Amino acid sequence: MTTLRDRVRKALASQAEIEADEERADAVSVPGCCPVDALPHRARASVSGVLRSVTLRPREGVPALEAELYDGSGTLDLVWLGRRSIAGIEPGRRLKVDGMVCLVDGRRTIFNPRYELRARPGE
Repeated sequence: MTTLRDRVRKALASQAEIEADEERADAVSVPGCCPVDALPHRARASVSGVLRSVTLRPREGVPALEAELYDGSGTLDLVWLGRRSIAGIEPGRRLKVDGMVCLVDGRRTIFNPRYELRARPGE
């Protein structure tokens, strides 16, 4: 049941806030997934979200594919070491990832995560 306060907040929300609410709702609907803003440091976790960016960025001379996963509550950096590309890993794609969460330069990061491609909305 929505309250008057909820309806007013939704009416005055920016497009970014509306999209973040939709992403959060989608992310928590995936069984076993944790919101990015609640991820524990140095613990295994599962997260679901949409890829905002994918970049090839060498790390210490080794190719590394980096992606930013967004779930509406925050962002998580994903890094696949030794990879130049991965089929299906592209901006706008929905993923469920599993791995060990660590902090790199103050950002939550998972190296070489296991991943599952999820259907895009409307598919």
